[in-house]
Amino acid sequence: MIRVSVTVLSNTIRRLRFEHGEMTQAELAERIGVTRQTVAAIEQGKYSPSLEAAFRIADVFGVPLDAVFQWNSGQGRQKR
Repeated sequence: MIRVSVTVLSNTIRRLRFEHGEMTQAELAERIGVTRQTVAAIEQGKYSPSLEAAFRIADVFGVPLDAVFQWNSGQGRQKR
């Protein structure tokens, strides 16, 4: 067996967008300088943003970085 460490970056972007006037992905994208598709991928956990983009997102919502992104270091999984 091989032990594989799983790490997941989760986020609250969707919730924050709706709490801030139902901001669209396109509006957030424009404010942080990326495409709507990039925001969608980040929101779905399919893409990890650059550190700069992560700080820009937090700044748009006026919250600390850890209110947007959570680093969930998973326990090691066993792989056969």
